[in-house]
Amino acid sequence: MPVFKPVLRRCAVPVAAVLLLPMLAACGGGSSSTAADAGAQSPSQSQSGSTSNVSCDYKDDPQGSTGNVDKPPASPDVQGKVTVTMTTSMGTLDATLDADSAPCTVNSFVSLAKQGFFDKTPCHRLTVAPSTIFVLQCGDPTGTGTGGPGYTVPDELSGKETYGPGTLAMANTGQPDTGGSQFFIVYQATPLPPQYTVFGQLDAAGVRDVQKLAQKGTDNAYGQGDGHPKEPVTIDGVSVG
Repeated sequence: MPVFKPVLRRCAVPVAAVLLLPMLAACGGGSSSTAADAGAQSPSQSQSGSTSNVSCDYKDDPQGSTGNVDKPPASPDVQGKVTVTMTTSMGTLDATLDADSAPCTVNSFVSLAKQGFFDKTPCHRLTVAPSTIFVLQCGDPTGTGTGGPGYTVPDELSGKETYGPGTLAMANTGQPDTGGSQFFIVYQATPLPPQYTVFGQLDAAGVRDVQKLAQKGTDNAYGQGDGHPKEPVTIDGVSVG
């Protein structure tokens, strides 16, 4: 398996330090997860294809909340395919979320969107070659990689996750069940281990927009091919339906 220098992480420590770890994460504290951790499902989840019997265990995050938002309901009020539109400074990104395969994650994302948590927030991280991952990471109002909604989201993993162009997936701390608000958009096939919950898919036009952004490069703030987008990107808002 290749070594992944960047980390998709919510970080309790300075972002530059986290990027020395061999993962993709969104830091809320804790050490790297193992492959065995990645394949395990939280007891609060169900992959039955229905959200009617799902209960999501959204635990309080010791780091607290970046914004004043309420936790989503423990029983998801989403199901099936959920369409969302992210209005951004680089264009409109349309996506379809899969509430049947990731009910707790989609439930949280939709709740945060409706509460305006993502409004006027930066996409704080872009990875390009020579990095071996190709993602744009968003969802932290602080733009530092440390922010979150004040609660954690349980993993929803089958162990068969792949990360092709357009994939929407959750960042985490490297420990199980530590998702939050930070997510990443894959714009080019990326060989990650299956430890990041996949919860949706960006449409082809949106993927092209992110690819155009990636061509403009990163400032390498966290290492070669890893840093803030050279062209700053802001999510103006996220609408559902």
